[in-house]
Amino acid sequence: MSQMKNIELIANGEKSWEWAYSRMGIINTLVNEKIDHKPLKGLRLGLSLHVTKETSVLVIAAIKLGSKVSLCSANPLSVQEDIAAFLSSKGVKVYAWKDETEREYFDNIKQVLQTGPQVLTDDGSNLHIMAHNKKIQGILGGTEETTSGITRLRALEEQGKLLYPIIGVNEARTKHLFDNRYGTGQSTLMAIIKLTNVLIAGKHIVICGYGYVGKGVASRAKGLGAIVTVVEVDSLRALEAYMDGYQVRKIIEVVDKGDIFITCTGQKNVISEKHFRKMKNGAILANAGHFDNEIEVDKLFLNSKENYQIKPYLDCFHIQGKKIFLLSKGRVVNLVGAEGNPPEVMAMSFANQLLSIIHVFRNHKKMQNKVYSVPENIDSNVAKLSIKYLGISIDRLTQLQIKYAKSY
Repeated sequence: MSQMKNIELIANGEKSWEWAYSRMGIINTLVNEKIDHKPLKGLRLGLSLHVTKETSVLVIAAIKLGSKVSLCSANPLSVQEDIAAFLSSKGVKVYAWKDETEREYFDNIKQVLQTGPQVLTDDGSNLHIMAHNKKIQGILGGTEETTSGITRLRALEEQGKLLYPIIGVNEARTKHLFDNRYGTGQSTLMAIIKLTNVLIAGKHIVICGYGYVGKGVASRAKGLGAIVTVVEVDSLRALEAYMDGYQVRKIIEVVDKGDIFITCTGQKNVISEKHFRKMKNGAILANAGHFDNEIEVDKLFLNSKENYQIKPYLDCFHIQGKKIFLLSKGRVVNLVGAEGNPPEVMAMSFANQLLSIIHVFRNHKKMQNKVYSVPENIDSNVAKLSIKYLGISIDRLTQLQIKYAKSY
């Protein structure tokens, strides 16, 4: 890369950081509260997160509180290269670039582990899993951002193989109730529109999974005028989707009717080879889950008579005389096809991350090798700070009401 190009990237990255920073006020408040004490002084922090402008706010906050940071991407396609250049200019060891190959992606994770991190913060747990597989020494603990990552870590815990304590940040109410639902709901639809420019109104959208992400995507699709069908394997979630006003069907019952299919499950092969053959001409496939195995992409290639790229992250497959379109190569569409979740919700997620990193660094000796929920005081503090910065005012219980609530 030329020096002039790198200087331009750094300048653009700094402007993007400033934009996100201005909308993530609670991070700034937390830093100002703690900066005199430098609670992360001496910490070597290893991060595997999506390299976005919102992530840069977390990284700079961790540096201000005393840590040294190394960073790789949680997805090989989601790197914003101006942010990578900006963070590198601030002394962060950045091992990330746009469109990494699979080998480069895992090599970059390895590079972060070779910096000797003491706390790992991950999105999807590939960093944690590699640390375990390689039995990396000196790790005090970690955090995990996603549902999918926590599922993998709990499997390690259940088998007695978890090597250090981890806080599952996704389990904070101020994370999954807002980031997953409102953030991913909005950014998923934004990515689909950005990549295809299709009209959502009147389209039959099939949403696989009705967890918090699925709820958010369904709500935003309905708001834009789509006809929404939900596919579920869980009876309670299926009932919830039905009572929320959506059709609920088995995927095989709607696979020939859907215009757009969006996976939000954290499961494997949700849309598979047997479904491709039944889809109607022009069907669009997108994945909003963390990993790229929710859609059986390799079978798309195997079954297609012809396939080609229309534009970056929009690919066409000819299968049995029909065209099927795949977005973002089956990877997480809101981060590959758009810019990820908005800073207002990422402020809540990353406030939980920052406070959880501090908690692990301070308390790791008292913690067992297990997956912990975010401490209640952290979750509540993030909620209180958030309503302040969003301009929300709430009432308080009167003494009479407090007494009544405790009476019998």
